[in-house]
Order: sequence, then structure tokens, then C-alpha cells
Amino acid sequence: MNSSAAGESVTVRQDASGTGGGGGTALSGSVALVTGASSGIGAAAAVALAREGCSLALVARRGERLEQLTKTIGERGGASFALTADLGDATQARRVVEETVDHFGRLDVLLNNAGFGARGAVEDSDPEDWDRMVDLNFTAVLRMSHAALPHLLHAAHDGPRGVADLVTVSSVAGRVPRKGNSVYSATKHAVCSFSEALRQEVTGRQVRVGLVEPGMTTTEMTRGGSQAASAHGLPPESWLQAEDIARVITFMVTQPPHMAVNEITVRPTAQEH
Repeated sequence: MNSSAAGESVTVRQDASGTGGGGGTALSGSVALVTGASSGIGAAAAVALAREGCSLALVARRGERLEQLTKTIGERGGASFALTADLGDATQARRVVEETVDHFGRLDVLLNNAGFGARGAVEDSDPEDWDRMVDLNFTAVLRMSHAALPHLLHAAHDGPRGVADLVTVSSVAGRVPRKGNSVYSATKHAVCSFSEALRQEVTGRQVRVGLVEPGMTTTEMTRGGSQAASAHGLPPESWLQAEDIARVITFMVTQPPHMAVNEITVRPTAQEH
């Protein structure tokens, strides 16, 4: 189970590879749009991409968190701007893509990361939670991908990298359904199928479609409450951190143009399922 859409402060820890925009050049001149960027995996991924020279459009519901992250990236030499949006709203996806292209002039990387999870047996669940999971975990991925695709195709054809990337953060829950997690797992399974079909449609035109499936990762959604039950006794100190997933995402999008890493499942070493 993963999340970076729920509310936690934007604190991105420095890892062994260092921090700061301009520290790498693999994505120099490229522009990435990151959803669910106000915390967790999204915030960590934004910092990691900025470190590789990428400019960032940061999308989430909580504008104050995004502004804090843009300040952090700017202090480290990177370029970013904040776009407040709720991607559960059908009108928002195209707007944030258009504003990104208007601001930076291009779009080279889309990271679909926003998500929502609510555990519970089917008979005890609130259908409004189901709607929110379907809207944000799956339908928003469809809308964002559709809105971004023309720009990604253009970047792949005319951009300096000769390739563009569309990456979606899914979950091992999409591969291993469990009781009490039915609708969340269903949305993540749907994302897996959509990503593979889309990959087949655009890979011949140099747009790489990638899927990252984290196991237990420390985010606000998985700390405490019902979501912690997904760990099945795995101690929190052994869980992955947001920065671990950010490194996986960066690895995926910084490969040479002839190489596509289409799917990565990453679990804590101690996690069995």
C-alpha cells in the first residue's frame, strides 16, 4: 500500500546521493508534472527529479504544502511551480497539463502519484470512499494520461532526450488482493492493465510507460489507523521510505532512450506478500 496524497508535512530527507537542483544532468531541460506532490512519495520524487535537472509542475489539493516544496526546490537550485487541484474533479486534469505547458513550454515526464485508500470489509464500507478511490486512483490516471499524451509524444519526437516518460505509482495491492482492501486493490489492478495497454500503443513512438508498485511504505496514509493493518505485523521500522520509491522512479526515467523499464515492484526486504 502506498500514498502521497494524504496530509503530511513536506519534509524530504537528504539521502546518500545528495540534494539540490543541478546535481545531475540526466533530465536537464526536461519538464515533469507530479501529482500528489504535497507529501510522501510525490514530494520525494519531485526533489529527486529536480536533482537530475528537471523542472517541476507540482500538483495537489493543499496549496500551502506545494508552496513549501517549491521553496525547498528553489533553495537547492531547481525550478518548480505549484498547481492546486483536486484530480477527483473531472475538469482539473486538462487544466493542470495546459498550465504546465503554458508555464514551461513543454512536458517530458508525467508522474501519476496522487492516491487515496480506505480499508474495510465490503459490507461495512462507505460507498463514498469507494467513489473517492475509483476517482483518484484510477479515473484521474486516465484523465491525466489522456491530457498529457499529446505533449509527451511531441517531446519524444522533438526533445533533446529522444524519449518521454509516463509513470504511475500503483501498489503491490494491485497484484495481491486481500480481504478488507477490495476496492483499493481493484483500482490498482485496473491501473496495471491500463498501463500495459497504453505501453503497447505508444512505445513505438518513444513514449515509455512505467509502473511502480511499492509495498509497505511510510506515508501519512499508512501510519496508524486502519491502513496500518495492511502491514500484517511487519514492524514500521522495516517499511520503505518515500525516498526509496523516489529513487526507483528516477532510475526508471533516466535510462537511455533505447531502454524502457516498464514495471518495478519494490517491497521491504522483510515483506512476504
